[in-house]
Amino acid sequence: MKKKFSKEIIIGVIAIISLFILFFGINYLKGINIFKPTNHYYVTFDNVTDMQKSSPVYVNGFKVGVVNEIVYDYEHKGSIVAQISLDKNMKIQSGSYVELTSGLTTGASLHIKLNTYVSSYCQIGDTIEGHLKKGMMDYVADSILPEIEDVIPRIDSILLGLQTIVNHPALTQSLNHIQNTTANLEKTTSNLNQMMVGDIPVILSNFKTISSDLTVVSSELKTLDIGTTLEKINATLADIEKVGKQLNSKDNNLGLLLNDRTLYDNLNTTVVNASDLLLDLQKNPKRYVHFSVF
Repeated sequence: MKKKFSKEIIIGVIAIISLFILFFGINYLKGINIFKPTNHYYVTFDNVTDMQKSSPVYVNGFKVGVVNEIVYDYEHKGSIVAQISLDKNMKIQSGSYVELTSGLTTGASLHIKLNTYVSSYCQIGDTIEGHLKKGMMDYVADSILPEIEDVIPRIDSILLGLQTIVNHPALTQSLNHIQNTTANLEKTTSNLNQMMVGDIPVILSNFKTISSDLTVVSSELKTLDIGTTLEKINATLADIEKVGKQLNSKDNNLGLLLNDRTLYDNLNTTVVNASDLLLDLQKNPKRYVHFSVF
C-alpha cells in the first residue's frame, strides 16, 4: 500500500529546495561557488573606498577569489579588515601584499602581489597587509589640482592683460589700418588681374616679336664673315699705329713739325714777321708801292 505524503511535507520540501536554490543563486551571482573548497585570508586596509562584498580578487590579472566580508576593527582604530576567499590551490608566499584598485566603471578590485623570492607560504587565516593604489582621480587630486590652483592666478592676470589690450584704442586703430590695408590689397589684386588680362598678353606678344627679330639677327650674324672683318680691323689698327709712330718720329716733315722745337720756333717767328709786315704795309703803303705818271 502506497504511502501518500501530506501537503505540508511537500510544501516544506519545496520551500527548502527553493531556499537552497536562492542561496546558491545569490552566491553564484556574487562569484562564490559554495561547492568549491576555498581558503580564507584576512587583509587590513586604512581605506576601502568602493570595495564591496563579492569584489573580485586577482593574481596577475586572473581571478582567484572574491571578498566575503568587510568589518571595521574596533580594537585597532582606523583599520578595516576584509575577508577574502581564494581557490583551494591558491597559496600566498610570505611577504606578499594585496593592492586595492578602484576603477571608474568596474568598481574596486583586489590584486595580490606575490613575493616570488621566498619559498615559505602564509597559513590559512593569516592576515595580509593591504595597500590602496591611487587611481586616476587620486592622481588628479594630488598632482594636477595643485598645479591648476597655481595656474589660476596667472590665468586671471593674463585675462586682465588681454582685456586691457582689447580695450586699448591702439588696437581699434590697428584693426582699422589692417582693414584699409586689406582694401588696398584687394584693389591691387584687382588691378593685377586686369593687367594679367589686358597688358600681359600684349607684353608677351611684344616679347615674342623681339624674340623673332633676335632670331633673325642671330641668323644674319651667323652668315657674316667675322674672321675677314676682324682681319680688316687689325690691319686698320696696324696702319693707325704706323701713323702714330711716324708722327712721333723726326725723320719726316710732319714728325719734324710736331716734334722739332726749332722748326716750330722758326715757323712762329716767320708768322710773326709776316704779321708785322702786313701791319706796316697797311700803315705805310707808299714804302712798298710806287706810282709813276707818264
